[in-house]
Amino acid sequence: MIKRLLLLSLVLVTIGPAVQAQSLRGDVLYRTTLLRAAPGRLLDLIAALKTTGLAAADSKALVLRHAQGDHWDLMVLQPVASYAQALKDPGALTLAPEGLVAWQEDEFVRGPDIDALPGFREANLYHAEMFHALAGKRAELLKEREMENAYAGLLGRPQTAIFVRELGASWDSFTIGWYRGWKHYAERDDTPNEKSATAAKAAGFGSQEEISPYLRSLILDHHDSLLGPVR
Repeated sequence: MIKRLLLLSLVLVTIGPAVQAQSLRGDVLYRTTLLRAAPGRLLDLIAALKTTGLAAADSKALVLRHAQGDHWDLMVLQPVASYAQALKDPGALTLAPEGLVAWQEDEFVRGPDIDALPGFREANLYHAEMFHALAGKRAELLKEREMENAYAGLLGRPQTAIFVRELGASWDSFTIGWYRGWKHYAERDDTPNEKSATAAKAAGFGSQEEISPYLRSLILDHHDSLLGPVR
């Protein structure tokens, strides 16, 4: 059994994860907006975003609603053709009436084409991890994110889309994982330890136990949020 796992790991490391990791990065430009609603106005804020078409079924934007985690209520991820297009109209930077928003943060990032990621649009649960890298560790942090994607791929688990900061807020990068629902998210606990250990080493980690400490050696902090889609 162990020999079969090792052989499978070597094949996937050689062929699969390298290709998948490449597709989970990208050069698509996105405007990412985090919004905290004014007290008691979250449903009104969501309604306003629907009115603008951002949360429409055919919208290229993705609107996610906080379920657990950080202090903001909504994440809006909008693909834009260029900075010129995104910034030509100052009014376009306002997504909703001022009275509905208590706090807003904007960032421009590069990431994969989310419409090309199987199941991304149809997911019912998303996991966002947002990172501040330590000085000089930004590139290594991105490599670690790719290693974790390789690790997840070897286990047959969902991987994460990687977004890298270019302009705006302080986050150096963030990742978004997508799931069919809460049960799908919890399935990671069903993976046998020996399979996880083999996958961790094949992905480039010293051991399964070293994954989290290695990540923490590269970051000042990070914030996690679990999110549902606004449809």
